[in-house]
Amino acid sequence: MIAHVRGRLASKSADRVVVETPGGVGYDIAVPLGVMERLPAIGTEVTLSTELVVREDGWALYGFLDDAERRFFQRLTSVSGVGPKIGIALLSALGVERGARALREKNIGLLSSVSGIGRKTAERLALELGEKVEEFTEAPSIAVPVGAEAALKALERLGYAVPEADRAIRQALAGNGTETETETLVRRALQILTTR
Repeated sequence: MIAHVRGRLASKSADRVVVETPGGVGYDIAVPLGVMERLPAIGTEVTLSTELVVREDGWALYGFLDDAERRFFQRLTSVSGVGPKIGIALLSALGVERGARALREKNIGLLSSVSGIGRKTAERLALELGEKVEEFTEAPSIAVPVGAEAALKALERLGYAVPEADRAIRQALAGNGTETETETLVRRALQILTTR
C-alpha cells in the first residue's frame, strides 16, 4: 500500500497530476476536482494521501490533500458496483461534506446528478452508507422534505446546476424550515440565486 506520496509537483492535467519524488520516480495520480483546485503551482513540493487500486487491467493511484478525503473515497468504493471513477466523480461534484450529507439525508436527486451515478446506484450508496458517513459531516443531518426534492428538479429544469440549486434550497429551508411547499421553496431559492 502506498499511503502517501511527497515530492515536486511536476505536471497537472484535467484530472491527473505527476508527483516526482526526490529519488526521481514520477507518480501519475488521479485526483478529484476539489483537490486539483487546491494544489500549489507546478514545481512546488506537495504531499498527497493516496489510495492504490489494483485491478486486472492495471494499477491506479488516487490522491487527496487530506486523510478525510481518502477515507471518504475508501468508504464510497467499498459499496458493491461503485468503483474509483464513481468515487472520484462524486468527490469532484460534491466534495466530502456535501457528499456525506447527501448520503445521510438520502438525497437521491443530488447523488444521481453526479456524472456516472444513476438512480439505482444513488439509492444503493444512500442505503449502504447513509449511517456510515456521520464523521464526514460537520452539522447534524436535516431531513429533506419532499417539496425540496421537487424544487431541486424544478430549478434543474430552469437551467441551474444541481449543486448550486441544492445550496439555494438549503438556504431557503434554513430561512424558514416550516414552509416546505415546492412552489414556495422554488420562489425563495430563485430569489437567493438571482441576488448573488
